[in-house]
Amino acid sequence: MTVVDERPEAEAPAPRRRPSRLLALLRNSWRQLTSMRTALILLFLLAIAAIPGSVLPQRGISPEKVNQYFVDHPDWAPRLDRIGAFEVFGSVWFSAIYLLLFTSLIGCITPRLRDHVRALRSRPPVAPKRMARLPQHTTLPAPAGGVDAVAEVLRKRRWRVEVRGNEVSAEKGYLKETGNLLFHTSLIAVLIGVALGSWYGWSGNRLLVAGADNAFCNTRQQYAEAKLGPRVDTADLPRFCLRLDDFQARFLPSGQPEFFNARVTVDGPDEPTRSADFSVNSPLRLADASVYLLGHGYAPVIRYTDRYGNSQVSDEPFLTTGDMGLTSEGLAAFPDANVDPATGKRVPGEQMAFTGIYLPTAPQQPPFVRSEYPTERNPALNLVAYRGNLGMDAGIPGSVYQLDQRQVRAGKVKEVGSKLLRKGEKWTLDDGTTVEFLGTERYVTLSVRHDPGSTPLLVSCGVLLVGLMGSLFGRRRRVWFRVLPADPGNGSPTDGSSLMEAGGLPRTDYPGFADEFAQLVAAVNGDERAAERAGADTGTGGPAGVREGTE
Repeated sequence: MTVVDERPEAEAPAPRRRPSRLLALLRNSWRQLTSMRTALILLFLLAIAAIPGSVLPQRGISPEKVNQYFVDHPDWAPRLDRIGAFEVFGSVWFSAIYLLLFTSLIGCITPRLRDHVRALRSRPPVAPKRMARLPQHTTLPAPAGGVDAVAEVLRKRRWRVEVRGNEVSAEKGYLKETGNLLFHTSLIAVLIGVALGSWYGWSGNRLLVAGADNAFCNTRQQYAEAKLGPRVDTADLPRFCLRLDDFQARFLPSGQPEFFNARVTVDGPDEPTRSADFSVNSPLRLADASVYLLGHGYAPVIRYTDRYGNSQVSDEPFLTTGDMGLTSEGLAAFPDANVDPATGKRVPGEQMAFTGIYLPTAPQQPPFVRSEYPTERNPALNLVAYRGNLGMDAGIPGSVYQLDQRQVRAGKVKEVGSKLLRKGEKWTLDDGTTVEFLGTERYVTLSVRHDPGSTPLLVSCGVLLVGLMGSLFGRRRRVWFRVLPADPGNGSPTDGSSLMEAGGLPRTDYPGFADEFAQLVAAVNGDERAAERAGADTGTGGPAGVREGTE
């Protein structure tokens, strides 16, 4: 009789669903992005991307040098400007690199931090059964206190110790991984500091001429170049004013600068009225801003008297040409000259302008185009006079340091003469008007900045160096000690005392581990002198009474 098994057949396990291609692609991309190799590549790319920021002038630091670069390189400058080469650290491509680096570091550090915390909380591992196979192995007489005495010696040397029966496990050197994590965490903090400075920081550059009439207040309109972060509004700027009272400069006989010092008066609703001094390497610290001294120069004081006897004074700064003698070029414009007092009407064709080269120390013989020394030993002003329509009423933006050459080429402005003036000399033009060189005022180039990320950046860099030192000099290693039972077969003394077996394993490349292990063995054996000798002599084979393992 055939027996039929009427039990229901077991259901076959459902096939595992394979993840979609998109999910697999995202997972693999995340793994690649958060790998240490990718983080190192991004860090290298960030360093390369920062090179243009140190080679090319940047608008946020020296806009006048950027303008000069456009003049010197008219073909390349517009192309470089289109890719953000003059604002490297705020460009899209630079931001993309450090955001990817930021994400990669977080994804790389998180699992390592979790594993490190788990390792710190775990106990040292159990001793291996065959210690003779370890890189360092020896046997020695067991101390009178047994494993407790061994544990006490290790704890005094700052080892993490675990006692298990007749065995002692010890571990040391977590500083290496802690340093690695501090280093990479500090990199993230550095990126955060850069982001804070970019979002909530602001900066502005200004030429400040000495004198009460030339004081400026901290508003965006009074800066020659201003840059506010995306999270900063004009109303957020601190309220203060600066007036340059005095500027002192000292130079070596060769013309090299030796000492700079600017004295200013600070006042305003957000700052108490006070006088303050600052120099190149010692900026002026305000409540919510810092004032940096970038440069200095001369502002010739020129008085022009028109045909109606009306006098006007110009103290516009002349920009230095970059030579060591502080040769300066600039423009003194008088658009309101020759206004008829009877009608009050201004004739555009009678406007006056003077382009000039100022020489703090003019040579004794011509040509008078270059100063011999940066201080005013023999000051001279080489002027060229122009008369005509200066084009200032057209509403077209122009430079206050250069004459509009379009008006010259169009014949609307014509040159009427040139002359070298010493301090106090007067020049009478062809129409009876006069121009007089009264002297000079000093001016300074200031950069006013607020960077909330500077302090976190400084702290992060300090922690980064500490972590780097820990990762470079930390060495992870383990040692074990096991008390062997008294048995003549294992080499124990015949007097009934026991032997102790010791082994050591460096977790990283550590050439000095053999010496450290010998010192530990000597200390456990109670021979401190032998421990000292083991530390001083790299060829030590071990203290007296210790038999080295051969494997």
